[in-house]
Amino acid sequence: MLAAVLQLSSQDDVNANLERVRARVREVAALGAELVVLPENFAFMGEESTKRECAERIVVGLRTSGEADGPIVSALRDLARDGGVVLVAGGMPEQSSDAVRPYNTSVLVDAAGEVVAKYRKIHLFDVDLPDGTTLLESGATMAGSDAVVHEVTSRARTAVRLGMTICYDVRFPELYRALIEKGARVVTVPAAFTVTTGKDHWHVLLRARAIENQTFVLAAAQHGRHPRGRQTYGKSLIVDPWGDVLAQCGEGEGFAMARLDFASQDRVRASLPCLTHRKL
Repeated sequence: MLAAVLQLSSQDDVNANLERVRARVREVAALGAELVVLPENFAFMGEESTKRECAERIVVGLRTSGEADGPIVSALRDLARDGGVVLVAGGMPEQSSDAVRPYNTSVLVDAAGEVVAKYRKIHLFDVDLPDGTTLLESGATMAGSDAVVHEVTSRARTAVRLGMTICYDVRFPELYRALIEKGARVVTVPAAFTVTTGKDHWHVLLRARAIENQTFVLAAAQHGRHPRGRQTYGKSLIVDPWGDVLAQCGEGEGFAMARLDFASQDRVRASLPCLTHRKL
């Protein structure tokens, strides 16, 4: 399965952000990508009050008659269907029971353009960083509670189970182990990592999650400067089950692509069967 992770520099204009997403997805689809991952906040990165206004209802599976998608989900469905790609769409605001705190939700759209799964970010980023930045995600976001794994299929009809996470989740290995117990062979990590934490922890955490779970990790990231003084690290990458970085983005917007070799993953798991040696 040929996979691509997109690196964006999303701002506070939803329409402009979606146009950039369309251009990049079309680009990687033309190069043969079958699985495409968008970063966290791909559609909007700006004031929390405006983010709430962008929140959409996300329906998994068949919708009732007359039930319409919002502009973000509609764009995702069209992109996946037109490009013939499986799309993992970062984190986007999803309506919740709290009008001022939408979920931060990753959406899985199959190549037919159907929403087949969604994951609501469980671990929220509430920190005071050494550079003086204070971030309180829980003040404007409702936390999810469920680990989500769903089967995706390549054009060669190879079916694998994909686990979904978002950004700060990468610091919680118990979530990744839960995904592996549900059969995940690929885990996606859409992110908007800060420069302060990214420069020291991004690669280390992603490679650790890949190695300890013998899984492919696909991490699509935001890069650059955004409204409200945010600056993100970038370095979107794809890691294999041995912990090797197969592909990585440089500076600015772009993408990284790599082929996911599941036969190689089987060999890694057979030669070093640590997943079968667990005691706790």
